[in-house]
Amino acid sequence: MPQHPVTPALPTNREREMIPRTLLWAMFALALASLALASFSVVSNRPHVGVPVPGKIVAQRSFILEGLSAQAVVVRDPDGTVLMDMPHGGFITVIQSAMARAREVARVDGNPPMQVVKYDNGRLVAQDPVTGWSAELYAFGNDNKAAFERLLDTK
Repeated sequence: MPQHPVTPALPTNREREMIPRTLLWAMFALALASLALASFSVVSNRPHVGVPVPGKIVAQRSFILEGLSAQAVVVRDPDGTVLMDMPHGGFITVIQSAMARAREVARVDGNPPMQVVKYDNGRLVAQDPVTGWSAELYAFGNDNKAAFERLLDTK
């Protein structure tokens, strides 16, 4: 009697799953819990936490940041006077790119001035009055904060 070759057993559906079902349910539960917490916060008018403490403005100055490439940036006074021309702008280029993206999303034409505001409680903020975008510069470390503090001191 001829022998038939033995065929290997096919894997069951459970063996072919890449992500365990329990993990999928846990991720779904996490998403629902996050949605429930955010909804509760909005519905109950819970006060915001983690918001910077307001302070009095100590110094404020407007600038125009012109991005020339991925690294280069020119800083101008609103009257057009060049304050700094930096082929490697570092953190200033990062802020310029973030602000440019916010303006692109808001469909802002041109390149209106942005503001750097220093508060008496140590906060330093870059803000775009046109779009409402802002960045808390003190949160990015002392070296990055110092780059914008130097801009406040340029005359």
